[in-house]
Amino acid sequence: MDARIREIVSGFSFLEGPRWHDDRLWLSDFYMHRVMSIDADGRVTTVAEVPGQPSGLGWLPDGRLLVSSMRDRRVLRLETDGRLVEHADLSNIATGHINDMVVGEDGTAWVGNFGFDLMGGAPIAPARLASVTLDGTVRVAAEGLHFPNGSMITPDGKTLIVCESTGNRISAFDIVGPGQLGPRRDWAVFGPLPQSTDATTVVQQAVVTPDGAVLDAEGAVWCADVTHHRVLRVAEGGHILQEISTGDMGVFACTLGGADRRTLYLCVAPDSSEHNRAPSREAALWAVQVEVPGAGRP
Repeated sequence: MDARIREIVSGFSFLEGPRWHDDRLWLSDFYMHRVMSIDADGRVTTVAEVPGQPSGLGWLPDGRLLVSSMRDRRVLRLETDGRLVEHADLSNIATGHINDMVVGEDGTAWVGNFGFDLMGGAPIAPARLASVTLDGTVRVAAEGLHFPNGSMITPDGKTLIVCESTGNRISAFDIVGPGQLGPRRDWAVFGPLPQSTDATTVVQQAVVTPDGAVLDAEGAVWCADVTHHRVLRVAEGGHILQEISTGDMGVFACTLGGADRRTLYLCVAPDSSEHNRAPSREAALWAVQVEVPGAGRP
């Protein structure tokens, strides 16, 4: 493990979707079924209970929180009175658990999904990326993606960047209208597309398995590399600028936060197996200081 890393809090099941918002870090715990916020002193507050398993987080222009509810494939909205209500139903689009989400300045949510039953051992299959506009309209924004995961919007609001966890690549799309994307293009390619539909084989052959990610002010992406227990700072084109090892712990998501957005927060756990993580409390939030601050969304 990189010596610069420090532990912020521990004792969770599996952490995902970290976001810096309103001077706090927000994140989801899959198997404790809650969304939390953590203040500068490390105090943890439960924001919402999500029985359907929370993941991606984002905020509407009026400040209300959106949450991906993975198992029932819905985006939920936290009202000002504390009620969680349905914002959008993605069950006609998502062919696996929905996961990471980024919400644009206009309130459009871009939501990925696994594409297949990962925990049930099903063959790998392509997935669709969904969009939900502020009025609740649900669309298929892109198809044929390889486990669309960590998603980011550039500071000018014109480009959506999406990590493809089983695709050895990060893709980019022009945002051409509310909930609408132009054609996919390569943002970074680490290796060939997988030829196998067996998840174990694909993982073994992965050069990089990009998961949760965040943009910085120089246009680089920090992404969690699940397979190799590291976070990578990647330039457009695929050149790896920096690597930080998490040692024996896997890292599944990261974000830049803190007052100057130069704290890289890492969601770590021994592995991602639901069988192992659900009954355990071995996940933690780590942090490391970096030079370039965060930018764009999240």
